[in-house]
Amino acid sequence: MYDLGHYGSMLADRVRMEPYERALRQTVRPGMVVLEIGTGPGILAILACRLGAKRVYAVEPNPVIHLARQIAAANHCADKIEFIEDVSTRVTSPIQADLIVSDLRGMLPLLQDHIPSIADARHRFLAPGGTLIGRKDRLWVAVVEAPEPYAGLVNPWEHNLLDEDLSVARRMIVNEVHRVRLTPDQLMTSPLLWATLDYTRIEDPDVQGKLSWTANRDGTGHGIVIWFDADLVEGVGFSTCPGSPEKVYGLMFLPWEEPVPLVAGQMVTVDLHAKLIEKDYFWRWDTRIESASRPGEIAAKFDQSVLKGAVLSPSQLRKSASNYVPQLSEESLIRRRVLELIDGKASLEVIARRLTADFPKRFTRWEHALLMAAAVSRDNSG
Repeated sequence: MYDLGHYGSMLADRVRMEPYERALRQTVRPGMVVLEIGTGPGILAILACRLGAKRVYAVEPNPVIHLARQIAAANHCADKIEFIEDVSTRVTSPIQADLIVSDLRGMLPLLQDHIPSIADARHRFLAPGGTLIGRKDRLWVAVVEAPEPYAGLVNPWEHNLLDEDLSVARRMIVNEVHRVRLTPDQLMTSPLLWATLDYTRIEDPDVQGKLSWTANRDGTGHGIVIWFDADLVEGVGFSTCPGSPEKVYGLMFLPWEEPVPLVAGQMVTVDLHAKLIEKDYFWRWDTRIESASRPGEIAAKFDQSVLKGAVLSPSQLRKSASNYVPQLSEESLIRRRVLELIDGKASLEVIARRLTADFPKRFTRWEHALLMAAAVSRDNSG
């Protein structure tokens, strides 16, 4: 969940904000209905009002939406904006929007429920002939020479003050994805287009594909880097490519298990997969590097994934097994009891007093139980 500092950084990012402003100025017409998914403090929703939208629906699950209401009032737009505190996929209001605008990206557009949310909004809320901002994102990949970022990852585990063997952690850190800043001269290959995310028709959030390069120069490969070009509306967009002005997105770095010396003309192939599982993306990158002196022979190969970089609890894994028979913990029993007591009639004090009677070892005073009841209420009540 973002705090105000994060939202401030987004607002200060001219590379991001100016294209969105131009896209709205180019698209919004008087009388339009606009839906913004992930409105944050409501800046773009207010701009849409100023440009003539007759109604703006601003959706945001973060409590910052209450600040957005105040900002809208301060800018004399409160009567035109309906703020909806929820995720868009749970919104049931009968919205027919002429324009849907969103920026739900992180380092990449492959972030949590971004793609399912856009596909859902397009099906349920976009009026016939309506417009999406943005329209497309293109994902680019290249092999990179990144000695400083790589050293920053592995050195603490290879060289430590206590002279301990931390190699197990070193093996894990190179199976995680990382945010980096790079310059164009650190690329060892030309970038290849991995995927085009066309939001006017996309349904599947998963992306996969095999990429093959020949090295453009001699050097040391440390992994691959991924960035995106955003196409907001016709002629308006931005890029997060290496060397572009710093912005909130950054570049995604997928390191190799070991640095690999490369020479110009040497072949590198990566089978790259990003699969949405529940709320997060599972990344896998399998690399094959052909010998420079013996074509057809593999000089190095790495099969990597974020699963290999995850710190897994055996007890938690056991609880996911198909033959495991689950039992509710005391915490879950209490939460279930709160849900049972939320009947549209009982106040939180009444519920808290019942909890104190039902779970006397956990709650010695009803005020203590009130904290639990209020937390469950915030998450589940209408």
